[in-house]
Amino acid sequence: MNSQLLIPLVIYLLAVFALALMTRRRSHSANGFLSEYLVGNRSMGGFVLAMTLAATYASASSFIGGPGAAYKMGLGWVLLAMIQLPAAWLTLGVLGKKFAIEARRHNALTLNDILYARYKNRGVVVFASLALLLAFFGTMVVQFVGGARLLQTVTGLPYSQGLMIFAITVGLYTTIGGFRAVVMTDTIQGIMMIIGTIALLAGIVHAGGSVGELITELHQIDPTLITPFGPDNFLSQPFMLSFWVLVCFGVIGLPHAAVRCMSYKDSGSLHKGMVISTAMVAFLMLGMHLAGALGRAIVPDIASPDQIMPTLMVTVLPPVVAGIFLAGPMAAIMSTIDSQLIQASATLLKDLYLNYINPRAAQGPEAEKRLPRLSLWVTAIFSALVFVAATNPPDMIIWLNLLAFGGMQAVFLWPLVLGLYWKKASAAGAFASMTTGLTCYIGFSVIKPDLAGLHAIVPTLAFGLIAFVIGSLAKPVMAIAPQQ
Repeated sequence: MNSQLLIPLVIYLLAVFALALMTRRRSHSANGFLSEYLVGNRSMGGFVLAMTLAATYASASSFIGGPGAAYKMGLGWVLLAMIQLPAAWLTLGVLGKKFAIEARRHNALTLNDILYARYKNRGVVVFASLALLLAFFGTMVVQFVGGARLLQTVTGLPYSQGLMIFAITVGLYTTIGGFRAVVMTDTIQGIMMIIGTIALLAGIVHAGGSVGELITELHQIDPTLITPFGPDNFLSQPFMLSFWVLVCFGVIGLPHAAVRCMSYKDSGSLHKGMVISTAMVAFLMLGMHLAGALGRAIVPDIASPDQIMPTLMVTVLPPVVAGIFLAGPMAAIMSTIDSQLIQASATLLKDLYLNYINPRAAQGPEAEKRLPRLSLWVTAIFSALVFVAATNPPDMIIWLNLLAFGGMQAVFLWPLVLGLYWKKASAAGAFASMTTGLTCYIGFSVIKPDLAGLHAIVPTLAFGLIAFVIGSLAKPVMAIAPQQ
């Protein structure tokens, strides 16, 4: 084990814990524990909003899986990855202002609070909660695997030990500080991602001589690595369309990104956040995927494409520098999983347990002491389940991540967007869209029919939209359920 790599990592993890503890001590909310823990009392400024949204979006798939795919597919995958450029802008532009207005009007603390306020139907909320937990489970397994592989490759730790360190770190600081600690650590982690990306690209170009020499070497390895369509014309036009739907337009329906639209301070923060987050996503997507593609010229043979980023770090950077900038990809992974973990905790604790199983737990003078304990247990149990699932990782995490992303979009995209912008949207339409979308997506993903190169998410969203419109028009008047 290389101590020069491990010491900076330990310092970084200790700094994350310290920030979480400091945030917890300084955070006070007149609205109670849940408002502070779940949405940070809606106090994010523009820069923090931008950094937490971009950091949440840039995950293990962006820093480990995506560059791994670029390593395998070449420069065409770099071009494909830039389809994601307007993802943050779309999320804040489509959901931002209306989402914040509705959240404040109904005192909504979770995504499912918004769904209940709009549709007044418990069936919609329960189905959405269960679908969210299932999808988050898959995406969190991806993050755990990415973090463990990063530690394994860079520090020499066994995969199981790296997985244990990563799981304990993320679970503890998320539980300690809640949403405010998550967004503050996301801000620091976002800065580390930018610095790490610059350092790694500079190291790769220096090791390869120049960009031109690196591209020449890629051509000698396989001429298709420098074409837009990649080996075997894998990157076809239908695939590119599918990728745009899956990782750009469909991002509007991702719950852990949408909840950021409930938590900012004012309109000025929203507008500032749109500009900064778009620039940051563009830089990170280009930098990391380009590093993965050019890295093949330096490390032409590797056991798993997911290992290319940590391998490049220890190859092109001095040990101490590599240890410091290990925080870049580690930050990307941690900033995504902490957001998903707190959303999963919110779904289990508030949307299901407090709303339907035991509402009395949030009442009475002891509630402010009882709720933190409940959140601790919920977060710990969910983290433990994900940890167990991550002990048997897939070869390439990007496909599992995209599968879970598509599942969330199939369930949440149309109920969120049409619920905000279409007055005739009803609970019947939302429920029909959710069930149709999830059923179609699972069916297409399992059976894998020939869809002329299209990903399963494209016909799934089309069927989900049709089901939403038909359901809303067929049953426009909904029965009002009792207030939660």
